[in-house]
Amino acid sequence: MARLRAAREMRSLSQAELATKTGLPPSSIAHFEGGKRKPSFDNLRKLSEALEVTTDYLLGRTDDPDVAEKAGDPMFRHAAKLTANDRELVTALLERLAAKRGGKKEG
Repeated sequence: MARLRAAREMRSLSQAELATKTGLPPSSIAHFEGGKRKPSFDNLRKLSEALEVTTDYLLGRTDDPDVAEKAGDPMFRHAAKLTANDRELVTALLERLAAKRGGKKEG
């Protein structure tokens, strides 16, 4: 999995450090990165959480590792489909809405 290696390097982690963060053996990380083995869904989830990327990024379904840090949140579900300009516009809108609320709690 080239994406796994890229994400690990992006976070400046060694294979051993990633193994520690995930609770997996270092040899498993090496096997996953080398394409000798594929991680189970549970291990894929552990890897994505430790690397702070989505499973979609690790699987090659999206090219942006940071797009859906909160992929479970419906607000972020389609973010990978947006252009960089669209994401900037949405971010600006969200910032305006947050400023307008001025820290008011919903309720």
